[in-house]
Amino acid sequence: MANHLQDTTTLHNGVKMPWFGLGVFKVEDGPELVNAVKSAIKHGYRSIDTAAIYENEEGVGTGIKEGLAQTDLKREDLFITSKVWNTDLGYESTLAAYEESLRKLGLEYLDLYLIHWPVEGKYKDAWRALETLYQEGRVKAIGVSNFQIHHLEELMKDAEIKPMVNQVEYHPRLNQKALQEFCKTQDIQLEAWSPLMQGQLLDHPVLKEIADRHNKSVAQIILRWDLQNGVVTIPKSTKEHRIIENSQVFNFELSDSEMTQIDQLNQNLRVGPDPDNFDF
Repeated sequence: MANHLQDTTTLHNGVKMPWFGLGVFKVEDGPELVNAVKSAIKHGYRSIDTAAIYENEEGVGTGIKEGLAQTDLKREDLFITSKVWNTDLGYESTLAAYEESLRKLGLEYLDLYLIHWPVEGKYKDAWRALETLYQEGRVKAIGVSNFQIHHLEELMKDAEIKPMVNQVEYHPRLNQKALQEFCKTQDIQLEAWSPLMQGQLLDHPVLKEIADRHNKSVAQIILRWDLQNGVVTIPKSTKEHRIIENSQVFNFELSDSEMTQIDQLNQNLRVGPDPDNFDF
């Protein structure tokens, strides 16, 4: 289990992925984003997660460059993730999208590249492109995002390489127990996006009670619950004090009964699209 901000989980191909990172969904490209990435690196984060559709890869790249310059760290000390968008889900178009992401980020490789959504009839061609990138040593690990069990089963029928990561919406109102169990049996690392349910859980009485007991914020309780469930988590923030606070989840532990209390908040409730019923 993660006991430190720099602790890692080992993916099934041997690559080490930090348990905790910074997400930048809906953060506009510009100085605020650059400073958020720099702050995260300064305060011990080693993982940054972006995507082509966020339209902020250039700012993330600038933040990485400036963040590294203010430390003794090297590029290989960081774990950088991006994702191919739905409109680029073809073999050649995915390869081109990867090159474009690298160009915008100013990097020579990514640590993790994901298919953003399981667009029917398209994701298998995109996966072949990811396999090519991986086999050529252009990317350290490959995976998917928003894939349900049946998507993973369908992908793996023809795949040469099994996904290393599945990044999905995951929070106490959507704890994805069946998907998590499936991924565990397949040695696919589950990763949470929107772990705080876009702030909708911060006033929940059960979570507030547990937070008071530990002298922590509700956000910290949720993020700790993620980690104790073996789920990589990437909370988003642009404010330095919140970036610091979010990462202070390694000096306490939730009890089994507290974990169960939080599990029982599940309502299979999404704040994002349903992967089985979306139109992009």
